[in-house]
Amino acid sequence: MRSALWYNIAFSMMPAIGPITRRHLLDTFHSSKAIVMASKKALMQVKGIGEKTATDMVQWRNDAAVDAEYAFVNQHQIEPLFILDNKYPQKLLECADAPTLLYYKGNANLNTQKILSIVGTRMPTAYGHYIIETCLKALPKDVLIVSGLALGIDTIAHQMALDNGLFTVGVLAHGLDELYPPPNKKKKKKMIHHGGLLTEFNCKTIPEKYNFPKRNRVVAGLADATLVVETAIQGGSMITADFALQYHRDVIAVPGKITDQRSRGCLKLIQENKAAIYTNPDDLMTQLNWQATSTTISAAANTLMQHMQSQEIFSMEALLIQSGLSIGALSSALLELEMAQMIQVLPGQQFTLMPAYHSI
Repeated sequence: MRSALWYNIAFSMMPAIGPITRRHLLDTFHSSKAIVMASKKALMQVKGIGEKTATDMVQWRNDAAVDAEYAFVNQHQIEPLFILDNKYPQKLLECADAPTLLYYKGNANLNTQKILSIVGTRMPTAYGHYIIETCLKALPKDVLIVSGLALGIDTIAHQMALDNGLFTVGVLAHGLDELYPPPNKKKKKKMIHHGGLLTEFNCKTIPEKYNFPKRNRVVAGLADATLVVETAIQGGSMITADFALQYHRDVIAVPGKITDQRSRGCLKLIQENKAAIYTNPDDLMTQLNWQATSTTISAAANTLMQHMQSQEIFSMEALLIQSGLSIGALSSALLELEMAQMIQVLPGQQFTLMPAYHSI
């Protein structure tokens, strides 16, 4: 006897119908099994399905392919997320063209409250790297970072999220049996243990060109907002931003030099009032109406924080003099603030507040 999962996979693989029509089918038949077993006449009663489409659906039978995908999912402990399941990403569910079935390998909560997508060029500058690094160091740990695992800005976003203790999910344009591009294979294990990999594509699906816009709509639909960091006027990042706008999500763009081709797309989004301007992590949190997770720190650390708000960079000696703390108390407070990611330790035993905690 075939399971509900088998029929969910079969329904997701059925050709000739798109995601919107699939939702019309589910509204009518209420289960994948009922759709797969439906007659041509019954299928033709559904909005968007004509005689040819119904014929193609009835004639399509590829049990071997469904069996192979079913075995792959079970063998590799992949979590299928069907559109009717409670664990299906609810933000994505709000999008009319959401995938019917997603394949997920990871431990991040895809229904967490704060989700930020980050996209951009495959040829970033040091400026783009700096923006992502400073942003993710300052964001609270309950923000989930989503991107497309491409080279460039995507890869930087995933790596900076991992480096700063944030969960991060990569959305793929192919099946979970491979990881493209090859240099990102090293990140696969880390991301699965502190985030995840997500795709709507079956195993053996290669990263064809037309799969990337499909991937981009998921990147946009999963998140509350999309942050665009360096992009030309044409490219996948602009497609992702367009999807985010269609889904009534916030788009925030990082301004750059008007002479830099990699900033032209961001400037165009800002110029056309399609995106808010990114200035710093604090403003990002305010724009999205996100409250930072409160961090309880000791009295000594709190005293130190207050003194550090008077200027940008401090030496160990200056902190000793201004805080009035003993060397032992100061060292403990600095370690506490560093572990809480409220300060950054610079070369030469110098210290600065993370951007979100600056008041000057």
